[in-house]
Amino acid sequence: MLEKIGFFTQHYNYNTIQNTEQKKNVQNITNNISTNPSFGAKSTKDVLFNSAATPAQNINLRTALSTKEEKEKYTEISANLGKSGKKIMNTLLKNGILLNTNSNDKSSVLDNLYKIIKEPRAEGLDAKSILNDTLATIAYPYLITQQFGDIPPEYKDIVIQANNEGKTNLLDVYKGEMDVNVEHSGTCVAASTEFKLANQLPAEFARFAQELSSPKMSVDKTIQLDNLTDDTLSAVWLLNSFEIPWESKDLKTAKLKFAPDKNAIIRARIQTTHKDPSERSPLDVLMQSTFMQVGSQQSYNSLTDKRTGKFNQNDKGLIEFEKTFTESVVFDKNILSVTYQTVDENARLIGYETDLATMKKHILTALNEGEDVIIGYTQTDNNNIIVNGHEITIVGYRTGANGKTIFICNDTDDNVYNPIEYTEDYILPKIHHAALPKHIVENDIKLVPNWIEGLNMYKQMKNAA
Repeated sequence: MLEKIGFFTQHYNYNTIQNTEQKKNVQNITNNISTNPSFGAKSTKDVLFNSAATPAQNINLRTALSTKEEKEKYTEISANLGKSGKKIMNTLLKNGILLNTNSNDKSSVLDNLYKIIKEPRAEGLDAKSILNDTLATIAYPYLITQQFGDIPPEYKDIVIQANNEGKTNLLDVYKGEMDVNVEHSGTCVAASTEFKLANQLPAEFARFAQELSSPKMSVDKTIQLDNLTDDTLSAVWLLNSFEIPWESKDLKTAKLKFAPDKNAIIRARIQTTHKDPSERSPLDVLMQSTFMQVGSQQSYNSLTDKRTGKFNQNDKGLIEFEKTFTESVVFDKNILSVTYQTVDENARLIGYETDLATMKKHILTALNEGEDVIIGYTQTDNNNIIVNGHEITIVGYRTGANGKTIFICNDTDDNVYNPIEYTEDYILPKIHHAALPKHIVENDIKLVPNWIEGLNMYKQMKNAA
């Protein structure tokens, strides 16, 4: 039996490990997406992909416009797209994604694309840019990156002034000027969440894109409280602890408000007019800021890529407990972060909480059920000391020539706009934790409820302060 343990003492963040195996040259796919949503993939033969485009997972698949309203929306959207955008729209219609309604309010991808182009956008954002980014990302989520953009000279004073708002100490002011020059992003958890949302719930992704880029810059979502914990009071504790705005609808559901931090709009405006090919889109900025806010107890700053918050002593990224909460509320599922590696007090990897065969079984079961699996993997030195970690997403698998499993993954921090492949012998020993549905692992592990893990962590940090 595997006992689920909390994140190891040092609270390592899973941020910026660069993949060194099986990399490809960077491609500017944004302007070259073909009509095949899996364009650019390393291999699609015998690969199980968990995309919303998979017909087997869409019982009510609709591939044709059936009402006058739908046809009018389609025509209006198409009028704002170029030749390649129109081809992508047509492909999304034919494979059932465009009319997909797997969103929290049952609105379709088409509905939300129409709102993006017909309703106002937040000041400084361009409707056609958001439309094209949303469309391209849904068609090919591997475009998502966590690479921050540089700050153009004309924006420098605006960014520094915003970051130093309220500061009077000269040392703090100087530090504030330096902190805005972000070289290495800590948003891998948020970017992986963005990828999973686009890949599995295209209508919900389009709804987030539409509302986060609107003047209100927020999106409401109704969740089931029992997808957080087994009892209402514990779920309320979690929501309050993460300081996410919410209101109770009844004893079973709650309406949450997701929003980016106040400085995200500055980054988004910069990327609207000054985006380089390898950098985040304005939509990436808004999405990743929102998910960082959710996990960091509303303490993230898009200008510095830093956070505070009560559960993490490190100012970059999200720790495992925070990631689990974020994924649970964004996808409204009972997600369990299963810790597989055993790490001592010196951050040395000393073993595993279960055998690799059980780990593999858990991941394959989730993939077979249509789940993308976000994992945190570690990097160790010659003494087996963990020196860093990173989050990536396993999206499928295939069997290699030797009979071993090859996992198909997405990494938002490798400048590779394609799926990447890792053999089971390479990746399984590196997995520290994996986010999995509760029912898949509950017979193999001893569960510790998320709220208990969080409360214990909070107490430990308070005592150490």
